[in-house]
Amino acid sequence: MITSIQGVLVEATPLRAVVEVNGISYEVNVPVTTAERLPRPGSAVRLHTLVVYREDSQTLYGFATADDRDFFRLMIDNVTGVGPKVALSIMSRLSLPLLAGAIRSGDIAVLSKCPGIGKKTAERLVVELRARVGGPGAAEAPVSGDGAQPGRTIHRDAVAALVALGYRVNDADEAVRRAALALGAAATTEALVKRALG
Repeated sequence: MITSIQGVLVEATPLRAVVEVNGISYEVNVPVTTAERLPRPGSAVRLHTLVVYREDSQTLYGFATADDRDFFRLMIDNVTGVGPKVALSIMSRLSLPLLAGAIRSGDIAVLSKCPGIGKKTAERLVVELRARVGGPGAAEAPVSGDGAQPGRTIHRDAVAALVALGYRVNDADEAVRRAALALGAAATTEALVKRALG
């Protein structure tokens, strides 16, 4: 099993990255939320990966964090009707904090706005994953179990603030992701909101 790949980023698009490792180039499918964090081509990059083997293909999926990869695996292994393509689409539309929060709270409306996800698939996501990510009122817990992640709460709070100001959920999530990239990991909720509005 290939759990990560580190090398030089040769090429990147919103859904694909090509990483060269010791003269061999690997094509890696990535969600938009990971593509946003990729460095410029020619720079060193590390992606947390999962290989999906099918009868007629071997496909490598890459993510910016191990938690993103683990959540992707959780979806494709546990939700009926959600394969790698659909899971990648979901993770391209929603950041992990917003996605886990929507599942935890049973927010079918947010989930069903993802391309390729109807109401029934959104309901299956909630039913089949809620216990794994914690139900309503459960403590925020990372999927991979590597400690508390307060950044998730800050991200969700910033998204909620933008939604309260009239943003659509997906637009608010994207604006907060871009603000977080610009400001860094130590950004506060207020700083994220100000940057997103600016």
